[in-house]
Amino acid sequence: MPNFHITGVIPPMITPFTHSGEVSLAAHAANVRRWNEAGLRGYLVLGSNSEAVYLNEREKLQLIECTRENARPEHLILAGTGMESTRESIHLSQEAARAGAHAVLVITPSFYREQMKDEAQVRHFQAIADESPIPVLMYNVTKYTGVNLSPRAVGVLSRHPNIIGMKDSSGSIPQLVQYQEAVAEGFTILVGTASAWYPALALGVAGAVMALANCAPAECVRVQQLFDQGRKADAEALYRRLFPVNHAVTGVYGIAGLKYACALRGYEGGFVRSPLPELTGQEKAEVRGLLEKAGLVG
Repeated sequence: MPNFHITGVIPPMITPFTHSGEVSLAAHAANVRRWNEAGLRGYLVLGSNSEAVYLNEREKLQLIECTRENARPEHLILAGTGMESTRESIHLSQEAARAGAHAVLVITPSFYREQMKDEAQVRHFQAIADESPIPVLMYNVTKYTGVNLSPRAVGVLSRHPNIIGMKDSSGSIPQLVQYQEAVAEGFTILVGTASAWYPALALGVAGAVMALANCAPAECVRVQQLFDQGRKADAEALYRRLFPVNHAVTGVYGIAGLKYACALRGYEGGFVRSPLPELTGQEKAEVRGLLEKAGLVG
C-alpha cells in the first residue's frame, strides 16, 4: 500500500476530448507520460478540472485504468468518486479501487444543499469510508457546490480510520488554520488551489491538488522545493509569477482556458465537452499573453 502521508503536487488531470466529444485515451496517456517527468507526487483522475460530471461510469473507469497503466509505480493515483447519493459514491469507490486507484476523493453532496448540514455530511462520509476498500479523502469545493465542510465536521471525520485527508479548494486561509486545529494527528490537508500554495506552505501544509499543475507542473513543484530549501523569497517570487496564470485558468477562462494553456505548453489539451464553451480567438490571445508574461511560453 502506498504511503498515505501525502506531500507534493498532484494535478487534477484534464480529460482530453475529441472534436466530436469522445474521450481520447491516447491523448490522456500521452499527458500522463509527460507529467511523469515533472516531479509530481501523483495524479487525481476525475476531479472538477477533469469534467468528471460529464463522464459516464465506463469512461471514468477507463481513465483510471489508463492513468494506472501509464503512471510510474511510485505515483499515487487518486480518483474522484463522489456522487450525490451515498450508495452511488460507495459503488463508484469500490469500482475505482478495482480499476487501480490507491485512494478516492469524495466531493460533498450538494443538490439538496439546504439539508446538507454537518450531521448529513458526517453520516455520508463515514458510510463511504466504512465500505470503501481504499482510503477516502474529502473534497471541499464551495465554489461549485455551495456547501462548506465546517471545521467541526472535518474534525469528527478526521478520526475515522479510513478517512485520511481532505482537499480544501475554498481558498480560505483562516478556515485552513481552523481545519488544522480541528483534525486528528496524521490527517492530511491538501490545498486545492495554487492561489493558496505559498501561504499554505508557510502554514505547514505540504501537499496540493491544483489545476495549475496541469500546465505548469514543474513550476508548481519548484515552489515547494525552494520553500523546503529555505529559499523562501525565491519560492514566493515564483508563486507570485504563477498567480495570474492560475487566476486565469481556474476563474476567468475556466477549463477551456486550462486546456488551451496545456496545449500551449505541449500537452494534449483537446476540446471541452458540451455544454462548456470553447475559448474565443480573443480569449486564446489573452491566455497566451498571460503565459508569456509568466515565462511559461516564448
